[in-house]
This record gives sequence, structure tokens and C-alpha cells, in this order.
Amino acid sequence: AIAREYEPVLLLPIGFGALLCNIPFSSAVGPEGPLTILHHAGIVTELFPCLIFVAVGAMCDFSPMLKNPVLMLFGAAAQFGIFATIIFAAFLGFDIKEAASIGIIGAADGPTTIYVATKLAPELLAPLSVAAYSYMSLVPIIQPPVIKALTTKKERSILMPVKEDVPVSRMVRILFPIAVTLIAGIIAPISVALVGMLMFGNLIKECGVVERLSRASQEELANLVTLLLGITIGATMTAEQFLNVKTIMVMGMGIIAFVFDTAGGVLFAKGLNLFLKEKINPMIGACGISAFPMSARVIAKMALAENKRNYIIMHAVGANVSGQLGSIIAGGLVLAIVAGF
Repeated sequence: AIAREYEPVLLLPIGFGALLCNIPFSSAVGPEGPLTILHHAGIVTELFPCLIFVAVGAMCDFSPMLKNPVLMLFGAAAQFGIFATIIFAAFLGFDIKEAASIGIIGAADGPTTIYVATKLAPELLAPLSVAAYSYMSLVPIIQPPVIKALTTKKERSILMPVKEDVPVSRMVRILFPIAVTLIAGIIAPISVALVGMLMFGNLIKECGVVERLSRASQEELANLVTLLLGITIGATMTAEQFLNVKTIMVMGMGIIAFVFDTAGGVLFAKGLNLFLKEKINPMIGACGISAFPMSARVIAKMALAENKRNYIIMHAVGANVSGQLGSIIAGGLVLAIVAGF
């Protein structure tokens, strides 16, 4: 976190939490230890991940996606890595709940990974959290080679002209989080805590009548819960539970999930181009992962490197925002399918 600046906001508290729990006879953990109390109060009850979703929702701007709804398709296609990794993990011998938790790393969304792992495989919470946030920070290293392997220079140079800017009305921005919550809740009620909190945070931001709550969600709430979440997860990383072959396998499958996510989005965009007159730059498909806004920035820079006139940042952001929503819905679906096993 300090030397490489990889996701330091969360990985630094996780690292120090690991230090606190591995000191012999540490008073920070144990029946009366403050970190154990925080774990039961915030992780086991799933309170901390839900509060993080309120903060994330308040930071999200879904306008680029609403201006170009076709970008929502990439937010769905790039979740391919989740389901591919679940199958792969099950093949390696993990039970279905552990496999599902490992696959969720492919959501490229730390809070979703934590929420699903807490419900399905709490014993893997620490390695899953570290893998999710570590690989999110490595998006600039992971995605470009995968994209280049699946596309030609001609495809990467496809121009994506910015269409005339059509503002999204305030009414649409207010109705969107309400509609998404209702639809997702009806399809998969178990996803309501995930989607509902994200959309509640977004509604606070977009309604324009509770500015103080919006600022507090984006700043104080996000900072406080991230700090407590990180150090509490770190406190579960005792040597006997973390330093084993299973942890290494989880970390390895995490990168597989990210690769499959990227590949799924790119190949979906290439497939669409077979039927479209106005071609889509297939690199946009890679933005469908939830690593917002890092993936959008990486893809925009790659597009400019291929063609100096190709400014695709708005398209990339739209797909990236849809990936944020798509990953949470995918997490809810996984919970709905697997929780009954």
C-alpha cells in the first residue's frame, strides 16, 4: 500500500489489522478484543459492506450510461468472468459456496466481494478481500495485454465520435435508482441489501434536496467505514488461517476472473460489430468491469495511443458505470442461486 500505492485506502488498514492479530496474546482480538467486536458488529451482520454501498452510490454518476443505454450491455457481458471462475473453482475441488465467493472477485468490486463472501464463505473473507482490491489496483497491468491479444490495431483504432450531448433530465436521474431497486428486488429479493443501498446513495446525490447527506455519504461515511472495514478484515488474517495453499489458489483464481471479465466484454463488443453499421471500439467492452473509474481511464489512454483523434472517455465511463451496477446485480443473482445449497 505504501511502497506501490496499490489501493492504499483499504490495503493499508488491512495490512495493519493483520499485524495486530498476529502479535502473540494480542488484546486487539479475542472474545473482548475491539477488532473481534467490530468483526461481529460490522462484518458478520454485513453492516459495513452495506454502508459502503451507500457511499459508492452517492459517488456514482449514471448519466453517461443513461445517455447511451446500449452501454448497459457491456456491464452485463463483462461479468462473464464471475461465472467462468465459479465453474473453474468447483472443478478444482472447492465446494459450491466457496467457488461462488471466489468467482465474485471477477465483479471487480470490493464491497460486493466482501458481502457475498460473508454470506457464503466467511472463512475465505480475508484472501478474497485482498485479492479483489489488489487486482483492482492492477487493472492497468492486467487489461491491456488481454485486450491486445483479442483485437487488431484496426479494431482498437475505431473512432467513437461523441454524439450531440443530450442532458439527462432530473426526473430520469431520480426515477432510475428507484426503478432499478424495484426491478432487481423483484427478480432477486436477496439482492435488495446490495442494490438498494447503492441506489439509495445515488438517490441522495441526484434528488438535490439533501446535499448535506450526499456530502456526508461521499466523505465522512465512506472514509470511516472504509477504515473500520479494512482493519477488521485484516484482523481475520491470522497466520494459521491465511498462510496456506487455499489462499494461494484463491489469489490465482482472482486474476483468472479479471482476465475472463475483460475477455468477455471485448468479445461481446466484437460480436455486436458483426451486426452494427456504426462499429463500436471493442476496447469499450473491457470497461464493463466494475473497477470504476480506473478501467475507463486505462481504455481511454489505449484508444489515444492507437489513434490521436479517438476520444472515447465518455463511452468508456458509461460502460464502466454500467459495470458497477452489473457487478452488484450479478452478486445478487449468485446469492439467490447458491444460498439454497
